[in-house]
Amino acid sequence: MKFRSFAIGLVVGTFSIMALAQQPIVIKFSHVVANDTPKGHAAEYFKKKAEELTKGRVKIEVYANSTLYKDKEEMEALQIGAVQMLAPSLAKFGPLGVKEFEVFDLPFMFDNYDALHKVTQGPVGRMLLDKLDAKGVKGLAYWDNGFKSFSANKPMQTPADFKGLKMRIQSSKVLEAQMRALGSLPQVLAFSEVYQALQTGVVDGTENPISNLYTQKMHEVQKNLTLTEHGYLGYAVITNKKFWDGLPADIRKQLDDAMEQATRYANQIAKQENEQSLEAVKKSGKTQIYTPTAAERTAFKKATIKVHAEMESRIGKDLINSIYKETGFDPAKL
Repeated sequence: MKFRSFAIGLVVGTFSIMALAQQPIVIKFSHVVANDTPKGHAAEYFKKKAEELTKGRVKIEVYANSTLYKDKEEMEALQIGAVQMLAPSLAKFGPLGVKEFEVFDLPFMFDNYDALHKVTQGPVGRMLLDKLDAKGVKGLAYWDNGFKSFSANKPMQTPADFKGLKMRIQSSKVLEAQMRALGSLPQVLAFSEVYQALQTGVVDGTENPISNLYTQKMHEVQKNLTLTEHGYLGYAVITNKKFWDGLPADIRKQLDDAMEQATRYANQIAKQENEQSLEAVKKSGKTQIYTPTAAERTAFKKATIKVHAEMESRIGKDLINSIYKETGFDPAKL
């Protein structure tokens, strides 16, 4: 009788262990923007592909719009393992202690997406992501948001037009130097406060990818938009390193494949949404849109190129030069 009870218990225990072993690995993917944004769409696409490729062995739970963690909380939550995946803007890594990521804030560092992707999808971009390892963070990929352009309530066709303008920026020493190089007064404001600040005249203008400008309705309170495409705004998809390293090797490979597909999708949809948003701003009739000539764009480059040299001690001269080499940009030829 005792043997029978022992045998039954052994069978039940074995089934319990098997059931536990078959439980999917849960990855909480937290981000701070709406689902209906390039990053929101890409996160959902990654969820779909990851669950397909792992045949249900992994379950991705996407928490959009800061429903799990707010902007300033999410990095700490990742480091302690309370969440497994994030996609913060590249400006967030300076405060983490990896200032090299501020190279992406330098004005006119990339002339187009081809030049940008030589870095974000090449060895220099990978080297930067690897610097996160020491912080307990594993960098997986870069996702585009788009190139930024300037908006204000006055025409901006030359650098001289920026003199004295109060321009909103993200918290960034590089962006502060950029605005000062143009003669404007940088004002650090949270993204959620920008519309009201523009509406009430607390600031005169700002810089954004067009999709941000349109979806936040900033074009309704900005009379002028100049398509300088002077700077890049993007994200790094990151995970908790200890969690990632502890995954079975085959699962990691499948998730890498899913991330590669999601990255192609993310970058494609970001470009499309910026183009669509520009058309929507044009149709609104609320904002005068100006496209600089090649000579005018060069004038903007000449006015801001000194920021590259100013930031060498902060970001690293060798890193800046390695990106010049990848993209073919030569500041001496301006």
